[in-house]
Amino acid sequence: MLMGIAAAILLTVLLGLWRVWRGPDLVNRLLAIQLLGSGGVAILLLLSQALAQPALLEVALIIALLAAVVPAAFVQRLKQDQRK
Repeated sequence: MLMGIAAAILLTVLLGLWRVWRGPDLVNRLLAIQLLGSGGVAILLLLSQALAQPALLEVALIIALLAAVVPAAFVQRLKQDQRK
């Protein structure tokens, strides 16, 4: 059951990757990148339980922390682009 849920989340991550690649504007791409981060964390958490690998919990935590930095970097880039 957990592997089926992980596969469904992986499908949404792949759809988000498509949006990053073909997104109409930067805001849509940012939201898709956020989906990639949260989807990746969810997959790692599910796989940690399914495979009994507690190290995947730590990897999920690191990815969650890194995903929190992306919006701040994006806003800084938008501010720099507006000044030009």
